[in-house]
Amino acid sequence: MRKYEAVIFDLDGTLVDSMWVWDAIDIEFLDERGFKVPEDLQDAIEGMSFTETAQYFKERFELKEEIDSIKDVWNDMARHFYRDKVKLKQGAREYLEKLKKQGVKLAVGTSNSRELALATLEGNSVLHFFDIIMTSCEVDRGKPYPDIFLGVAKKLQIKSDKCLVHEDTLAGVKAGVGAGMDVIGIYDSGSHEKQDEIEKLTLEIVKNYNKFID
Repeated sequence: MRKYEAVIFDLDGTLVDSMWVWDAIDIEFLDERGFKVPEDLQDAIEGMSFTETAQYFKERFELKEEIDSIKDVWNDMARHFYRDKVKLKQGAREYLEKLKKQGVKLAVGTSNSRELALATLEGNSVLHFFDIIMTSCEVDRGKPYPDIFLGVAKKLQIKSDKCLVHEDTLAGVKAGVGAGMDVIGIYDSGSHEKQDEIEKLTLEIVKNYNKFID
């Protein structure tokens, strides 16, 4: 880890175990509006920013609600889970402590909303480790475009080749690679079917962070 000046974490499925929240929310949100969750939904929205996802839902399901209203509903539905129920991946806290002691800059680059990112980082008592929290809504394009990771590196004033990214999805991995950064895959069941593709683009895939704290 000494070669890297910064380590950037995706949030959902990477730093925290939270994908189950959105499976439940998608079902409830669409059911209340008379729809079933399409089988291709997760593949279609993978990597999109919170705003891009709301735009996609509005267009695909012809929702009358405005984009900001859809985002507000999702934040309201998920806030309790992110604050009180979503937990860190195994070994994550110890890994953050180790990196911080080594003087490595730490950042989160997430497709989720800032509100929910802050809620779960505060709820898990790790917010203080991070120098920067950036969401894909703050850049032009969501993942798999590299904008989010390039934006983090620019704010940290660290060159891309000195940054290491941790990601669980193929879209996120492509974003990290596209930014010129090394990427380590963090296994999450939601991306199981794409593990072969993820493996080709990453330094390695690990189940949790225990390997890095020994």
